[in-house]
Amino acid sequence: MFRTLALIATLMTPTAVIAEMAPREGWSVAPSQLGHAELVEATRKAIRGNGLGIVTQAGPTKAAASRGIEIPGNVVIGAFNNVFAVRILGLSTAAMIEAPIRFYVTENADGTATLSYKRPSTVFAPYMDEADPDLAAAAAELDEVFAKISAQATN
Repeated sequence: MFRTLALIATLMTPTAVIAEMAPREGWSVAPSQLGHAELVEATRKAIRGNGLGIVTQAGPTKAAASRGIEIPGNVVIGAFNNVFAVRILGLSTAAMIEAPIRFYVTENADGTATLSYKRPSTVFAPYMDEADPDLAAAAAELDEVFAKISAQATN
């Protein structure tokens, strides 16, 4: 009887299927050999080491676990700095809605993790026609910074 109840409880406990991040247009998707927690910490370190600040960090994994739902590691880390914020605000008030730009750390089925982000040039693309031309230059500079962060965190 106890085994039957345990089996029913196990079958009723919601879990999420791990869907690994796939390459997509305008994104950088970098698999790593690190575990999820390790990649989150490596990403945080690389963000700080490349002159950006961590503005936000959120993820549903712990909150879901508190509700009895098991999902893969999933964290979004928002990164930016005041130099880029003031510069971009001067080029397009509307574009600042996109700051901070986010890194996305997802756990893979094999226990490793992937670091993904929308390239800053993709994030700011909708504002280019109405903005000062320097917005494209700022976005390109941020593309380079984000690529360095990704390379450092995943290697």
